Amino acid sequence: MTSYPSPPPYTRPALAPGILGAVVLVAGLLLIEDPGGFLWIRFAVAILAAIVGVFAVQARHWWWLPPLAAIVVVWNPVWPFELSGQFWVAGQYAAALALILAGVLVKVPNP
Repeated sequence: MTSYPSPPPYTRPALAPGILGAVVLVAGLLLIEDPGGFLWIRFAVAILAAIVGVFAVQARHWWWLPPLAAIVVVWNPVWPFELSGQFWVAGQYAAALALILAGVLVKVPNP
């Protein structure tokens, strides 16, 4: 007689949107010079960072709110920041790293 394995003690609900946001940010490096194409990157990143932020609030991981809120504000497509050059590229990588780390470290106990 075999038994089923027990479920893990916690889940990571922010992992999928965090990884997807990081992929969009890295892929968006190709569209940085195209204002119309980069607009879609801004929408996707702002929405996915907000989703990860909601999961962080639900998990009571408040310390993730400042970096995620900064990502939402900087990549906001409504009132965009007109950044360019090396700082913007470095910001893309830093935001991707923040989204991946938040996705991995935000945990919710399994019921």
